[in-house]
Amino acid sequence: MLRLTGTGLGLAVFGAGVVGCGPEEETDVPGGSATPGGDESGDKSGDTFTTPPPGTAPEPLWKANAANTGLAGNDALAAVGDVVLVSGDPLVGRDIVSGKEKWSRKGVTTPGAALVVGGGTLYLASAEYDGDVVGLDPATGKETWRSRLGKKYEQPRPIAADDRHVYVLAGILEKDFTTPNNVIAAIDTASGKIAWREQRDAGTEEFGITAAAVGGRLVYTDYRENVTVRDTATGRQLWTRKISRSNNRRFAVHEGLVIVADGRRLRAFALADGKERWSLRTEEFSSFNDPHVLDGVLYAADSARGMWAVDPGTGKQIWHNEDLRESATQAWQFAKVEGTLYGATEFDEDGGVHAFDASTGKLRWTYNDHTGDIQQWYVVAAGDRLAAMHGKRLYALPAV
Repeated sequence: MLRLTGTGLGLAVFGAGVVGCGPEEETDVPGGSATPGGDESGDKSGDTFTTPPPGTAPEPLWKANAANTGLAGNDALAAVGDVVLVSGDPLVGRDIVSGKEKWSRKGVTTPGAALVVGGGTLYLASAEYDGDVVGLDPATGKETWRSRLGKKYEQPRPIAADDRHVYVLAGILEKDFTTPNNVIAAIDTASGKIAWREQRDAGTEEFGITAAAVGGRLVYTDYRENVTVRDTATGRQLWTRKISRSNNRRFAVHEGLVIVADGRRLRAFALADGKERWSLRTEEFSSFNDPHVLDGVLYAADSARGMWAVDPGTGKQIWHNEDLRESATQAWQFAKVEGTLYGATEFDEDGGVHAFDASTGKLRWTYNDHTGDIQQWYVVAAGDRLAAMHGKRLYALPAV
C-alpha cells in the first residue's frame, strides 16, 4: 500500500557487520573509513576506500536518522550534487561526505511529497494547501521560486520537472468542493505562469502517476494501465497505449524509447508515435520489476529473483544472472558507480543493498543493517558514495 501512494518519477534514479541505529540514536562517522583487506582505490574527495573481500560488505561511512514515512513512494530519497535529501517532516539536506545536516525545513510541504528535481530546483506542493508550488535550492533549503495554478484547482502536486517547466496534477474543484476530474498542467519556471493545462479523461485518478520529462516529451503511467506521452511545449497528447497491468513505479526512457515492465514482458515504445519497437519475455510464472537504464544498459530484476542486463535499443539480452534465485529478496531500485551495479531490495528483513558486477551480474556483496525491519530499501549514487535508506535510517556506503 505504501509504495502505491504518491508515486512519481523524479531524480531519484541507489553488508555485514554493522548495528543499525534506532530512531532515538544518531551517529555520524567521518568519511574515509573502510573494511580492512582487499584493493584500495582513491575517491574524488581525497579519501581512500578499500574494496572488501568477496562476499563481505563495507561498513557505513556514517549513519543518521531520517524522517522518512514511506509515503513518498519511488522518490523518498534523492542526491543533488553532494547533498542527500529525504522526504519527510522536517525535510533535511545532509552532506554526503560527512553526514552533517546542511539544512532542515519543518512544515515546508505536504506529507508524503515526492522529491521532484528539475533544472537544479527541488519542487514541492506547499504545506499550506493554498494551491502554491514552491521551489527550493537543494544546497541550502532556501525558497527560490513560487507559483500557483489558481483557485479553481485543488492542491497541485508536482510529478516531473525539466529546465523549462514543472508539471503538476490538480483536481478541478466543483461547487460542492468535490474533485471528480483533474488536469495536468505545465508551469513556466521563468515566469511562474501556466504554460498550458489539459483536462484528463473522466475517471482518471490524481494519484498512482509515475512521470518523466525527457527530450521535449512528458511521459507518464497510471493505475488505469495506460502509457501516455504529451508534448512538453504545448501539452498536446501525442499518444496513449494500454498495457496489461498497472505500472505505478518506474519506467525507463532511452534514445527515443520508453521502456515499461508489463508483467512477464519488458516492452519498448517509440516516443514519437507509440509503436512497439521490441519486447522481451521472462520465464513462466515470473514478472519483471522496474527497469533502469544506466550508462547505456537496461537493468531489471524479475519476481523469480533473476537479474537481467539488456540492450535498451534492441531488447537483446546481454546477461541473465540467477545468483539470488534461492534468496527471498529482489532489487527494485538501482544505482551504478563505475563497474558496480547496486540494487535496493523490497520488503524483507534479509534484504538490503546488493552489489553486482555490472559486466556479469554476479553478486559481490549485500549490505544489511540487521535491524529486522521489513521496510523496503532505497539507494542513490552521489559521486563515489551511496546513500542508502531503510525505514527511518540513512546510511552512506563507499561505492566499492
